[in-house]
Amino acid sequence: MTMKQWLFHHQNQSQRMAFAGVFAILLPIFFPHLFRPLGRASPSLFSEWIAPRPRHLPLLKAALNRHIPIRQQSELWAPLPDQGWKACNEPTTVSCKLSVFRIQAFITCKFTRVYTSLPGWWVKPAKNGSKYLRIAKQLSSDVSFWCKLSLLPPLFMILLFVCVLWLSKKVCDAVAVAMILNATLVVPHLDLNPVWQDSSSFSDIFDVDHFINVLSNEVKIVKEPPREYSWSTREYYATGIRPTRIKTAPVHASAQWYQENVLPVLQSYGIVAIAPFSHRLAFDQLPTHLQRLRCKVNFEALAFVRDVKVLGDLIVNRLRNTHHQALGSGLRENIDGSGHEGSGKYVVLHLRFDKDMAAHSACDFGGGKTEKLALAKYRQVLWQGRVLNSQFTDNELRSQGRCPLTPEEIGLLLAALGFSNNTRLYLASHKVYGGEARIATLKQLFPLMEDKKTLASADELAKVEGKASLLAAVDYYVSLKSDIFISASPGNMHNALVGHRAYLNLKTIRPNMVLLGPLFLNKSMVWPDFEAAVLNGHRNRQGQIRLRKEKQSIFTYPAPDCMCKS
Repeated sequence: MTMKQWLFHHQNQSQRMAFAGVFAILLPIFFPHLFRPLGRASPSLFSEWIAPRPRHLPLLKAALNRHIPIRQQSELWAPLPDQGWKACNEPTTVSCKLSVFRIQAFITCKFTRVYTSLPGWWVKPAKNGSKYLRIAKQLSSDVSFWCKLSLLPPLFMILLFVCVLWLSKKVCDAVAVAMILNATLVVPHLDLNPVWQDSSSFSDIFDVDHFINVLSNEVKIVKEPPREYSWSTREYYATGIRPTRIKTAPVHASAQWYQENVLPVLQSYGIVAIAPFSHRLAFDQLPTHLQRLRCKVNFEALAFVRDVKVLGDLIVNRLRNTHHQALGSGLRENIDGSGHEGSGKYVVLHLRFDKDMAAHSACDFGGGKTEKLALAKYRQVLWQGRVLNSQFTDNELRSQGRCPLTPEEIGLLLAALGFSNNTRLYLASHKVYGGEARIATLKQLFPLMEDKKTLASADELAKVEGKASLLAAVDYYVSLKSDIFISASPGNMHNALVGHRAYLNLKTIRPNMVLLGPLFLNKSMVWPDFEAAVLNGHRNRQGQIRLRKEKQSIFTYPAPDCMCKS
């Protein structure tokens, strides 16, 4: 090879390498899905869109040809009878003679003179100056607290980044802590949600004026800190160790912990910020009025903004209008002229079957080795081997009811419960793992299935599109208004709606996962036996009041803490 040929060959090789490098750089830009098989809440072209064959074909065929007696349908759609419980709407502030927490709820500094005449109570200046008063009971030195002399009690701030369903619980706890400390609560600051990339603020989701007004008799709430505390921002706390930030609040802390650890900071600085603030207040050993206050916040004070309610009401009205024709489909008429589905009634299904859940469960969903490997790799990247379920076989997990129900399985459950193929079914869900291919079987069973996009136009969805918190708020609102709600698997939305609907005495079906797992493992199961087992296993799982047990959440089990005997 001559020198000239060698140079020409070397130049061509360099050009090819350069083109290959440019191609490698540009390929992810033009075909991003090929390089994001592990992306959160996004589909992978390698396995997710491959529609698995039905795993329960004999049951599916029988369900498609099912006949449901009129009496069974009537019982299913009938509202819950009075269960002897009602929401407690009594004031949350009570006589200050009963406990220190009630004193703090009642006495603000500007009203101190009114209460100094109460028998057994005395007031004197604090040792460190005249800015504080010590209020105590003569015979009980342990029940006392400091109150700052100002137009407003000291300020209490919380910094959060959460989805809308987690947010409501934290705000409820924050209001209760503000009452415990006799402090003014600053409307929560929300960080960018790292999972859904949602920058919505508290005021984008909830009606702030309604929130403040409903709680005005219990806790003082302000939208922003006063000017002298304008330095207290998220950026301020993110750039260093600050004496006014509490980072060590234990999970399920007691009211006493806040008095002993947070109150001194309020005394010294007049303001305190607590972050993190997830599950930072106990559910047990709190006075009744504090528990009821938390429920009042959750079920009454936290109302969605007008845009969410307007869109939610539009969707509800179209679901109840049995002659409504959904967008892009002509099959939206009331086929069942008998009206035994309860013309205008609808059921909401929260299909909790996203990629994170599928991977974390470590269960087999019928996609073969390709799917198993893809989910295993995804699971390893996200949880670094900390998923205990991966130690068990699919049969072991299913026999214990630890696998989420697939769209096919939740469809069979609904059919066995008595929902006919004329049921107006609203699908409340984020992106479903596998997309349309995965829910094809569910659509076969319930052809009148709807979601936000089939019931509202692009213009009507414009104000919430791309905002995960607002989309979840719309689904929550539509779910709360439904005749029946059912969630495919336990989770935040399931727990929140179970509690809220129990508070309002609305029918909510809780799938019996321990029963269903073995039923679906039994490949010789015939439809009559499956149907009978489902009906018997769910008779007492349709909204019957369950009293809260120790350590359980009052937001999921509001009785007896937040409800009274009617």
